[in-house]
Amino acid sequence: MSDTDKATLRQAALAYHENPKPGKLEVRATKPLANGRDLSLAYSPGVAEACIEIKADPTAASRYTARGNLVAVVTNGTAVLGLGNIGALASKPVMEGKAVLFKKFANIDCFDIELDEKDPEKLAEIVCALGPTFGAINLEDIKAPDCFIVEKICRERMNIPVFHDDQHGTAIVVGAAATNALRVTGKAFEDIKIVSTGGGAAGIACLDMLLKLGVKRENVWLCDLDGLVWKGRNEGMTPQKEAYAQDTDLRTLDEVIEGADMFLGLSGPGVLKAEMVAKMTDRPIIFALANPTPEIMPDEVRAVAPNAIIATGRSDFPNQVNNVLCFPFIFRGALDVGATDINDEMKIACIEGIAALARATTSAEAAAAYQGETLTFGADYLIPKPFDPRLSGVVSVAVAKAAMESGVATRPLENIEAYKAKLNSSVFKSALLMRPVFDAARTAARRIAFAEGEDERVLRTAQMMLEETTEKPILIGRPEVIEHRCVRNGLTIRPGIDFQVVNPENDPRYRDYWQTYHKLMARRGVTPDMARAIMRTNTTAIGATMVYREEADSLICGTYGEYRWHLSYVEQILGGPTRQPDGALSLMIMEDGPLFLADTHIHADPTPEQIARVTIGAARHVRRFGLTPKIALCSRSQFGNQDTESALRLRAAMAILDSAPRDFSYEGEMNVDTALDPQLRATVFPESRFEGAANVLVFAHADTASGVRNILKMKGNGLEVGPILMGMRNCAHIVSASATARGLLNMAAIAGTPVAHYG
Repeated sequence: MSDTDKATLRQAALAYHENPKPGKLEVRATKPLANGRDLSLAYSPGVAEACIEIKADPTAASRYTARGNLVAVVTNGTAVLGLGNIGALASKPVMEGKAVLFKKFANIDCFDIELDEKDPEKLAEIVCALGPTFGAINLEDIKAPDCFIVEKICRERMNIPVFHDDQHGTAIVVGAAATNALRVTGKAFEDIKIVSTGGGAAGIACLDMLLKLGVKRENVWLCDLDGLVWKGRNEGMTPQKEAYAQDTDLRTLDEVIEGADMFLGLSGPGVLKAEMVAKMTDRPIIFALANPTPEIMPDEVRAVAPNAIIATGRSDFPNQVNNVLCFPFIFRGALDVGATDINDEMKIACIEGIAALARATTSAEAAAAYQGETLTFGADYLIPKPFDPRLSGVVSVAVAKAAMESGVATRPLENIEAYKAKLNSSVFKSALLMRPVFDAARTAARRIAFAEGEDERVLRTAQMMLEETTEKPILIGRPEVIEHRCVRNGLTIRPGIDFQVVNPENDPRYRDYWQTYHKLMARRGVTPDMARAIMRTNTTAIGATMVYREEADSLICGTYGEYRWHLSYVEQILGGPTRQPDGALSLMIMEDGPLFLADTHIHADPTPEQIARVTIGAARHVRRFGLTPKIALCSRSQFGNQDTESALRLRAAMAILDSAPRDFSYEGEMNVDTALDPQLRATVFPESRFEGAANVLVFAHADTASGVRNILKMKGNGLEVGPILMGMRNCAHIVSASATARGLLNMAAIAGTPVAHYG
């Protein structure tokens, strides 16, 4: 990095920490405090009731306070990152950053605590006194050997998990990376020779963990600033180093590196030389983890060992050993079962979960976060990326299960699958709401055709469908392109083996397809030549024809192109007396719950009859999600106070709806705020037909519905499921061009539900 780049990074980092308000954390209330009653519940006299319950049963603290989801990050600032002993106050930005990671990756609340205390025993006493406040303690950046003393005392005295992340977090991620590195090389822990540099907290913890994974102690050669740790040496020795002392006449790293299978560096820059790597075994494993400059740069290793497997602590090289893969999720699992300790069984479960996840197919979300990188298991992808959202569900569950099996869980989980689903729902905003839809879809193995079968998002969706559902994807596209992109993106599925492919350039059904399309469109100006051309080039028309010929059950299209262009072909081929597009329904998943919007795409200025059909269709589809529809017909008119053109159409739609019994609640016309605010609605119209906030908003103009949808997506942090094409009896859905792979999977589940399930 040039001096200019360093200066730019420095200014950006300082601005990040200073603006728009200093620091990276704030405290927010989780309960309302809007009136006198709230105050009496939050504080005196109501708070006394919670105090009494906890006095009678200390475990009730996790029910009535934040303790069960609260972690302390504690340091004295004696060994901060690569900065060394900078003191407690200067370490605060790092500890705040650690707290932010806890919140981001595992939704764990965290307080950073910087203590100006160098004596390890006094430091341990202070930490122990914090026990009533926290559900767990994360010790951070405390120099060795003091960190061993502090952790030992705290673990003995406290009845909550105490975890020194510099030691155990690093050891866990190293263990996962080593597990997969050995899998790639075909070697076993019990057979390898390891040479390690660095006898500090992290280095010792990594070696201890590697022994637990099967490495033989006599095959571990530990070096530090004074050379090899050997029996009888006095300089710079600690009890922890002494455990790895070798009975030998060898004294230097250069002497002991010969024949080594793995180098583990947690020391400093330039310690390992290229000529030393050349002495190691074929295809050596080099973990050079010193930060910011590793013990040896990857290009130096490649120069003498092109097939070496390399990991560093840096994000600009493959295989970054990053503790964020571990600590949020091991604490998440430990807190959720009320663990009294984080023991070896839980750490090994964490290792196995991380390693297994790297061997699985890469998630679409991780691929999106690391565009341009090849995330396929192998020498350059030994461990998952930190932004892989599956880490929480996989690793936290493994840790919680190990805690229960090893007997340290005070609140064992009754249903581990339900726990995993809960974790996934906190990561994937749509997971909880989509569960009834996925459950219904599993009752039938419907065939879902994807018009844009070469799109990476579609390929990832097909992989997820085959792993998570009973649906059968059919991809329209060129088989060689699809296969190449599957390989490039690390997907295990292959065309013609795992799923059916329709090749527009060369499919044996081509003649049948163009003749079917021509028969449908002959009296609408489509000639045979036009039909042939369309069946060679228009994948939406091909997919719709497949559904018409009953070779697929539903079509999903729209990942590129304009919505109404796709709609025209869907309507031409699949429309009929019982199938007409009534409207598009978008589900917006907001922080405070779901909100459905209609009609966002189909009718620009719907008639009263069309508005009524949209309302009826919306009610039907809302029930698919296990929700009770409360539908508001929205306008700038408020219960008849204006006679605008849109208000008149909505009133006429209300009359149509009132003309027959309905099994859902609806009301209108009204303003959007009136629909969403029950108190306001009670003030302006006390006789409203439903209570509470509306969960469906139906508009008289598509422009309005679409505008609200986009505002909620872009400014309201809303996640869209849909648009759902109503009225076509689930034979086709047109997504938006911004659809993600997870969004396509949700649409596939909707398309995979037989019509009989939702009327």
